[in-house]
Amino acid sequence: MSSLLFALLVPGPPGSRQARLRDRTADVIAVLSALAYGALMVPLGDATSPHAAIPWPADVVIGVACALALVVRRRRPLALCLALLPFGVVSVMATGPTLVALFTVAIRHRARLVLALASVHVGTGVVYYALQSDPPFDLWVDLVLRAVTGLAAVGWGLFLKAYRHLTSSLRAEAANAQAQAEMRMDRARLTERTRIAREMHDVLAHRMSMVSLHAGALEVRTDARPDEIATAARAIRVSSHLALEELRSVIGVLRQPSGDAGGGDARVAGPNAHATSPSKHDVIVMLAEGLERDALNGGGRVRVEPPQPRFSDLPDLLTEARSSGMRIDFVSLTPGSVPSVELERTAYRVVQEGLTNARKHAPDGDVEVRLDGGGGHDLRILVTNALPHKPVGDRVPGSGTGLTGVGERVALAGGRVEYGADGDRFRLEAWLPCHEQ
Repeated sequence: MSSLLFALLVPGPPGSRQARLRDRTADVIAVLSALAYGALMVPLGDATSPHAAIPWPADVVIGVACALALVVRRRRPLALCLALLPFGVVSVMATGPTLVALFTVAIRHRARLVLALASVHVGTGVVYYALQSDPPFDLWVDLVLRAVTGLAAVGWGLFLKAYRHLTSSLRAEAANAQAQAEMRMDRARLTERTRIAREMHDVLAHRMSMVSLHAGALEVRTDARPDEIATAARAIRVSSHLALEELRSVIGVLRQPSGDAGGGDARVAGPNAHATSPSKHDVIVMLAEGLERDALNGGGRVRVEPPQPRFSDLPDLLTEARSSGMRIDFVSLTPGSVPSVELERTAYRVVQEGLTNARKHAPDGDVEVRLDGGGGHDLRILVTNALPHKPVGDRVPGSGTGLTGVGERVALAGGRVEYGADGDRFRLEAWLPCHEQ
């Protein structure tokens, strides 16, 4: 019942089937209400008395004609009201359609104009009283009745006008809020994609550079001993395995709900979906679909579990790099604690990117890693490596985005970074704020 009343009071979008049905229903209710009020006023207003201005059948005919004219109240509300007001001089039943016309004008026009029309409606009562030869009631009775009913119709129309305006503004605000929410969701998806892409670069560039380094050594060392070949092959196998594991941890675990069987792709259903190993093409498709599904679902059916390297994992990173043949001089000037996990991961990534760049561009040079600060002071990270004296033909190709990503990471953490050639060495230096909150 309340929803029907709301639909009658507040029309929906124009042109729709629901809006047309609502308009027809409201018109029928308006005509019936005008006829009911006019029929009630015929005996109460003593229109059947022989002293009335016109015979009561003529009064009823005029009132019915005025009520039927209400079908045009939506297209010409003001003109209809002006046309109906004069009939209030001779017809009691015409007061019903006149009140409905005043109500319609109150919805569409200004309050000052509507009050003026209501005053004219009350003034017609004076003429109606004067046309009767022997009025059954005093003049003030007719005036009070017309004033009360006229003000009620005008007040209800003005209230409905304000209510519709409020509802329209709330609908517009809701649509705007929904649009902003969709924009924020799109922005969050883009941010998540960027973060995942950054993680993929960090974890893969380091591992694959080691694979390329050992593979290049095998290609050049045609006279290598079997044990050296086995060592290099084992390093390639371990680095490839770790790269795959870290890539899986970046993209996340695809979790298929138990009640949604058969709705997903068989290639990404899980590690036990097939007994045979997928091809390289299938692996690429699986990873791409996993990344896309995570970005679109926003953490619903697909959950990203990024790696969380800590500051304490730096010795393992250096040991692994040394095992690949890099000469690394590591000095830690008793750095204090790092206040957050995010800063720990940023520091780890800075050192990792420095080692990756050194391995790519100067595989035979020495690398120096310096750490200073921490605790209540800024953490300073310095990674330098010797510049190559001559171009390396088969070195690992660089995308140029690693140092840019480091700059973005450090900026997000509130720090700053500098890098570039410094004499015969390449310097990567970053400062991270480690002030305790």
